[in-house]
Amino acid sequence: MMTTRQPLDKALRRTLEATVIKARDIAELAATQALNRLGVGDAKPADYLSDEQRKLRTRLRARGRQLGDIKKDNGQQATHKLVTEVAYEHWHRMLFSRFLEQNNLLMYDEYTSLSLDECNELAQDSDTARDDLERRCESGWELAGVLASKMLPQIFRIDSAVFELEFAPEHQRNLEQLVTGLSLETFQAQDSLGWVYQFWQSKRKDEVNKSEVKIGADELSPVTQLFTEPYMVSFLLDNALGAWWAGKRLTESDWQHASSEQELRDKAAIPGVSLEYLRFVQDEQTKQWQPASGTFDTWPDELSEFKAIDPCCGTPYIPSF
Repeated sequence: MMTTRQPLDKALRRTLEATVIKARDIAELAATQALNRLGVGDAKPADYLSDEQRKLRTRLRARGRQLGDIKKDNGQQATHKLVTEVAYEHWHRMLFSRFLEQNNLLMYDEYTSLSLDECNELAQDSDTARDDLERRCESGWELAGVLASKMLPQIFRIDSAVFELEFAPEHQRNLEQLVTGLSLETFQAQDSLGWVYQFWQSKRKDEVNKSEVKIGADELSPVTQLFTEPYMVSFLLDNALGAWWAGKRLTESDWQHASSEQELRDKAAIPGVSLEYLRFVQDEQTKQWQPASGTFDTWPDELSEFKAIDPCCGTPYIPSF
């Protein structure tokens, strides 16, 4: 039987926030040092770079320009936006790998899910240098990241130059310890991923707000990126799709003679969908009830014809409705 996942406990949420804020500081420091070692911001590649490192440097510079890092006339190039992306991608791929692993969804092949311990064992075995992994993985976390990329190719591009950049061992260990130090309940809660994105911006948001600078493109995301909590999503759905459903399910007698909103909610509800946030109002003169969000002549007759647009385009929260 399917179990309903609960929102993240407040104490665990505070721990998650502190962990993500710390992870961003570590990841951005690690990204800065790794990019500096390759001389990505320098006008010319250093003599000590190998051919492979030079190719990677070129790809990273191209990616930085795509993100908006400015290349000067003397050949030097800013790396601020690239640092931000490298840190974000490395940390979140590790975190997503852990989410997948804790839910038995970190798949090695069509039938086999792996734990991080098993990833470590396989990474030490030369036989894991298989064609379907596309490259030799030196550590369990790298293998987990590759598997996560294969499962979520539209989130983490497996061929991205960002993931060919290696963090210094001490920074990598610190990030691994932060991920594994999170309570296992964190990876089972229904809203943890939504909080992760908001917490990534917490420190930057405070910095922007305290600076009182004019909000531009660089400041817009941290200031406005807010997680929509499950109860907010339920309220919006109940008073949109739920209101449409009530119009289909309730009878004219229900609208005229119901004694309360709760009576209407109970009649409109179906097993597993309580519509607890659905609101109704009663006309003062006719005493007839109607959904508080109103009714619309253009609403479709069939659910299959119903379309909805989320203008916020945030992390998806999938409710039970």
